[in-house]
Amino acid sequence: MSLTAASGIRFTADATNGAMHHLKAGLTIEGPFTSSKLVIQFPRWVPGSYFLREPIQHMFDFTVVDAQEQPLTWKRKDVDGISIRIPKGTKNLTINYTLLAAELSVRSNHLDSTHMHLMPPFTWFLPTKGIDMERMDMEHEVTIVGPKNWTPATQLKSNGSNDIGDAKAWNFTTSNRDTLLDGIVELNPNEPVVHVIDGREHQLKIWDSGGLEIHEERLACFVKDMERIIKEHHALFGIPNWGDYLTVLHLTDTGRGGLEHLNSQTSMMPRQCLYPEHPDEYRDLVSLFSHEYLHQWNVKRLRPKNFLNYDLQREVHTDLLWWFEGGTSWLGDMLCVRSGAWSEEDWRKDFERKIKRHLTKNGMHRESLAESSHDAWIHLYRSGPYTRESQISYYLEGELALMCLDAALQKRNKGTFGACDLMAELCKNYALDHSQSNEEGVDYTDIRKALREAPGGSSLGPFLDRLVRQRQVPDIQKALKYFRLKLEPETPKTKGKGWLGVGLREQKGRLLITTHHTGSPLRTMTQAGDELVGFNDLRVKSSQHLSSLLQGKEGTDVKLMICHEGSLREINLELPAAPSHGVKLSGKGNAAWRAYIATRQPVKNEDL
Repeated sequence: MSLTAASGIRFTADATNGAMHHLKAGLTIEGPFTSSKLVIQFPRWVPGSYFLREPIQHMFDFTVVDAQEQPLTWKRKDVDGISIRIPKGTKNLTINYTLLAAELSVRSNHLDSTHMHLMPPFTWFLPTKGIDMERMDMEHEVTIVGPKNWTPATQLKSNGSNDIGDAKAWNFTTSNRDTLLDGIVELNPNEPVVHVIDGREHQLKIWDSGGLEIHEERLACFVKDMERIIKEHHALFGIPNWGDYLTVLHLTDTGRGGLEHLNSQTSMMPRQCLYPEHPDEYRDLVSLFSHEYLHQWNVKRLRPKNFLNYDLQREVHTDLLWWFEGGTSWLGDMLCVRSGAWSEEDWRKDFERKIKRHLTKNGMHRESLAESSHDAWIHLYRSGPYTRESQISYYLEGELALMCLDAALQKRNKGTFGACDLMAELCKNYALDHSQSNEEGVDYTDIRKALREAPGGSSLGPFLDRLVRQRQVPDIQKALKYFRLKLEPETPKTKGKGWLGVGLREQKGRLLITTHHTGSPLRTMTQAGDELVGFNDLRVKSSQHLSSLLQGKEGTDVKLMICHEGSLREINLELPAAPSHGVKLSGKGNAAWRAYIATRQPVKNEDL
């Protein structure tokens, strides 16, 4: 296809210099131009990340030429853009530059001699002035060049391929700006695992950062669990009408993360997740896949109203991340259980882990879920040693709040309608691409209204207000009581061991204080970064050594030697016992619990 006047843009990327991590990128823009200056900018905000990035920092070797290969004059503009002078009569121009693609994360480009992961917002400038901006919603061309033995996986629409010497070019089209920005590309030699579920094709494209072979039996298990989870999502929301789905899975040494896209996800996990005898890591992999898969509905189609048209140059704030991330975490894991990909015991172990994190922080007395959501850019992504004292995570605390709302709603309608049904109802009424939606996008009022109109929800508006807008800890025990579950101490309280209430890190032979736990006796006596040097006239060698020294010291006076900014200080205090948090989930659960975690997939004849 050749571009014509007033058409879309041609984007290119060349991944043949992986050994240098150099990704060549460019774009060709046909006239007409609406100004003597064309301004192009890198997107700074990646939807789903909620944090400003600066992809232009990775760019060098910028050039721009006209149709006769004559260089055009340009200069940098602001922090993220370039202004290009357009001489009169210019018919088209071609921009080329190189990107250093060495950051291995789900939010950035990564290129080496074994693969390429391309994030469009980190790859291409977009014009913001100098052309008719309606052209950004036209069809665009994308050409990716890479080694001939690699194959691409992307949600972009394929338009054929052709050989270029030892390399190969793959051609794609994308319908508009937003589908371009969400059109991740994974290029590597590994053939994708393809499976068709409810008539919809799903691809799994895997890459291991160390080039290690993947355990085939464990991979087959994961593919089967993916199918179970996908069917459980379809049972709740219906089978999507928006095309096929791609899962890119990066296996690394320690890296973890996930990022959703319109019809795809990039998930990153330590490779042990697909090793036998690593059930905790595998459980996390299954949960991450379910979470990102659910985002097709809750974030990508059901959006906050001010996310309908993304402003890519600045943060777009919302008070609703407790719903879009916390709610996705709660429901994503419940669908793991319903599908059979998780056992009930899997869910209990993961829930106990989350409760332990919840109970070791006290930020809920200083920040509400709405505040945490709005301040994600300056809080969650910029945490420090004192974060736990005044801030909360809309992921974790939002998940627990949704659990409380879920239980309160089901209690009032005898288990006929829960938070999962509320999310499905909101998608039906407000989601993009849904045949029944009359309005696109939601705000808090819409969620509250849908809750009050739900079976048993007429009186729950104030309950939701308290959960979301007040600075208080939700009554988790009360929520669990509805299901005949209860939190209890994991083990009897250990007698005799003293407690300092600090987080510690060993660094170059030193034991450094990293943070203070709630109620720490050292909170007003030390600072993060201080070195713990001695305990009762003994040199502290390691955190394990310190743990042994604390044995039998509960209720006794001890002497600590602290080094603060190069100055030695002696601290005397009476050691308290470590607080005992209820982190064991007891109870078998009642009929309401068993019904809630039961699959919603249709019963097949062979199951009868």
